[in-house]
Amino acid sequence: MAVRGQHARTRKASGLLARYSDTFGEMQLRKYTERAIRAARAEAELNARSKSAFLSTMSHELRTPLNAIIGFSDLLRQPRATSPGEASDYAEHIANAGRRLLNVVSDVLDMSRLESGSLSLDPAPLSIGEVLEIAVENARPAFAAKQQSLDLRLEADLPDISGDSKRLRQLFANLLSNASKFTPPKGRILVMAKAVKGGGVTIAIADTGVGMTHEQIVLALKPFAQVQGHLARTQEGAGLGLPLAMGIARLHGGSLYLDSQPDAGTTAVVTLPRGQAVSAPTSAATGKVA
Repeated sequence: MAVRGQHARTRKASGLLARYSDTFGEMQLRKYTERAIRAARAEAELNARSKSAFLSTMSHELRTPLNAIIGFSDLLRQPRATSPGEASDYAEHIANAGRRLLNVVSDVLDMSRLESGSLSLDPAPLSIGEVLEIAVENARPAFAAKQQSLDLRLEADLPDISGDSKRLRQLFANLLSNASKFTPPKGRILVMAKAVKGGGVTIAIADTGVGMTHEQIVLALKPFAQVQGHLARTQEGAGLGLPLAMGIARLHGGSLYLDSQPDAGTTAVVTLPRGQAVSAPTSAATGKVA
């Protein structure tokens, strides 16, 4: 009898333990499910806000040059009301607005190709020093307009790398443009390049600009995100310069890193390997390489 009673108590305890385990498992599953739902909802809300902010920014970036083109074109349609000198100035404004509009559209298309993995490279052996010299010379007029100093320091005997010259010039043009935009007049920008172990190169673009917090850096590197809100924006641009630069660096098998502090400037560090560039990753913008 005592043995049967002990078995009965054991079966009862086992049953209670099984029911407790089932209940506890259901509670844990419910908790994890609710947590996943909250995370998905937060991500959806963030994506919706980012999309709304991007559309607002794009509306401004497209309407501004279009209004300039239409306005100055209307003035040119009145030849008796404009002198030859004024007509030349109006034509220059139209050309500048057209180039700005083209740059915005090109950046959006390139970002779309990066995210879809359809942006391919045309890699070939090249001198990174020559690429940087061209990018710096092309940027000098913008820096001169703000009386900013722009210095280029190249380490002797930089190794050649395999890359797409056009896309690398685009990468450095974007970084230089950002450095100029967010550095006050008479500020300083320094571009340096040196060889690294393994045959690659590291390029640093350091400025004396406004700088960013860690949270702002994370936001600035996200495609279609804006560090500044639309109403507080002080600089033109669709906010795609840094995500495009990071995507192009990753297409080449390299990386882009930002080191910055508020009111202490920003240093963009690009590392490029010597080896073959990747032709078309699954998603260079997010860093997922096929």
